[in-house]
Amino acid sequence: MTIYHSPNGPVAVPDLSISDLVLRGLDRIGPNRALACEATGEALTGAVLAGRIRRFAGGLVERHGQMRPVVANMAPNTPDFATVFHGTALAGGTVTTVNPTYTVPELHHQLQDSGAQLLVVPPALLAVAQAAARGTGVAQIATLAGMAEGVPGLDDLMGAPLMAQVPVDLARHIVALPYSSGTTGLPKGVMLSHRNLVANVVQIQSVIQLAPREATLAILPFFHIYGMQVMMNLYLAYGAGLISLPRFDLETALRVLSREQVQKFFVAPPVVLALAKHPLVDQFDLSALSFLLSGAAPLGGDVAQAAGQRLGAEMTQGYGMTEASPVTHFTAPGQNRIGTVGPLVPGTEARIVDAATGADAAEGELWVRGPQVMLGYWNNPEATARSLDAEGWLRTGDLARVHDDGTFEILDRVKELIKVSGFQVAPAEVEAALLTHPRVADAAVTAIADDQSGERPCAHIVIRPGEVLTEDDLHDHLATCLAPYKRPTKVVFVDAIPKSASGKILRRLLRA
Repeated sequence: MTIYHSPNGPVAVPDLSISDLVLRGLDRIGPNRALACEATGEALTGAVLAGRIRRFAGGLVERHGQMRPVVANMAPNTPDFATVFHGTALAGGTVTTVNPTYTVPELHHQLQDSGAQLLVVPPALLAVAQAAARGTGVAQIATLAGMAEGVPGLDDLMGAPLMAQVPVDLARHIVALPYSSGTTGLPKGVMLSHRNLVANVVQIQSVIQLAPREATLAILPFFHIYGMQVMMNLYLAYGAGLISLPRFDLETALRVLSREQVQKFFVAPPVVLALAKHPLVDQFDLSALSFLLSGAAPLGGDVAQAAGQRLGAEMTQGYGMTEASPVTHFTAPGQNRIGTVGPLVPGTEARIVDAATGADAAEGELWVRGPQVMLGYWNNPEATARSLDAEGWLRTGDLARVHDDGTFEILDRVKELIKVSGFQVAPAEVEAALLTHPRVADAAVTAIADDQSGERPCAHIVIRPGEVLTEDDLHDHLATCLAPYKRPTKVVFVDAIPKSASGKILRRLLRA
C-alpha cells in the first residue's frame, strides 16, 4: 500500500473548542474591526463580536440548559452569522448551516433531518422559514435584523454573557452539521467535531501564515464549509479581519479589493474567470493582490494563468470537501505549480486507488485521512460506510494523480467521467480547453448517449457579450488542443451555466 504524506510534516492540534479558538483571536483584534458587511455598512470590532457571541451563548443556556440545542443558521454573509455560529458552539450546541436560497421543501428536509429547534433567518426569508418549519422540531424562529410581528429578533435571544465553553467531548461532539451537495438524492448532514474544525484551521494557517490585522474580502458564503472555515474561522481565529458581501457583485468586490489593498483573496472558479476576462477589472487598482487561491471546483490551468498574469499575482488552487472540514491540499504562497491543487496540508495522508479493486493506481480515486475528516453522515450509517472505511480513509469520489514533487492534480469526479469507446474523458479537461477560446465566457461539459461509442461529450457554451461564435469555430479551436475522442460532438449555446453557491457546475441540471 502506497501512502502519501504531507511534505510539511505533522501539526499540533490544540485542545480547544472552535469557539474558544475564535474568541482568542477576537481578543487579539480587540477594538479593531473584525467583521464588516459591505452591503449594509455594519461593522463589529473584535470586542463587540466576542460580546455578542457570549451573550447569545448565554441566552441559549438560559433557555435550553443542558439540552445541547441544534440551531439552523440560514444567514447570508453578515457579521451576526458569526454570532449565531460561535454562540451556539460556545453553548455546547450544534449549528446546521443552511443555504439562504433554499426553497421551502429543501429547507424543510434539512430542518427535519437535523432535528433543529431554533431557526435564525433574515427578515426577507421569514415566510419561507415559517412554511418550511411546519411539521419539524423547530420550536422558535428568530430574525437576524429588523422586527416582525410575533417573531423575536436576534437581540431578544441574548442573555448574560457565557464566559467559558460548555464542556463537550472535543473529538466526538458534533458542533457543525453542514449538508453536502450530493449529485444524487437528498443532501446528507456531515458531522464535524470541534477537533475537526480546529485541526483544519491550524493546518491552513501553518501553510498560509496570516498576519494579525490582515484583512480580506469574504465572498465565499459562510454557510458553505469553504467560506465557514477558510474565511470566517481562519481569519477570526488568527486576529485578521473580514469585509463580507452577502451576494457577489463583481464591481463591488473590485472596489473593496482596491480600497482595502487586499493581499490574499480566496475564490471559486467563476470568479477567477471574471478576473481573467471581464473588462471591469482594468478600472481598479489591484496592485496589492499577491496571492489568490481557488477551490470548490476544478479550475483550468489556462484560466488560472490568464488571471494571474493579468493581476500580476500568484494564482493557485487548493482542494477539499465538506467531509474534510474542508481542506486536504493547499498551495502555499511561492510554491505554485499550475494545474495542481498543491501538496497535502500538514497531518494529512492520501492514497490513489483503483475504485473497483482498492489497489494502488497511478491515476485513480483520491482517498484522504487526517484529523479534519468527518465523524460520518448524520443518521445515515449506510452512506458513512460507503465513504469512510475502518481505517479512517475518506473516499473523495475524485480522480487524481500525484506528481514527483508531491503536488496533486485533480482530474475529475470519478462518477462524472465520460466513457468514449472505452476511453475516459474528464469533463473538466474539455471545459478548460473550451475556456481558452477568447469568445467563450463560460463552459460546461456533460455526457450524451451515442450508438457507436456509448457516450460522447456535449459542450454547453456561454458566449462573451457582443461576440459571435459558431460550433465550427469551437471545433476548429479544440482540434488544436484535444484528441478526437475528447472533442464534443454536440454544442449547445446557453445564457448561463448553472452552479451551486460554492461554484460547482450542476451538471444534472444541464442534462435535464
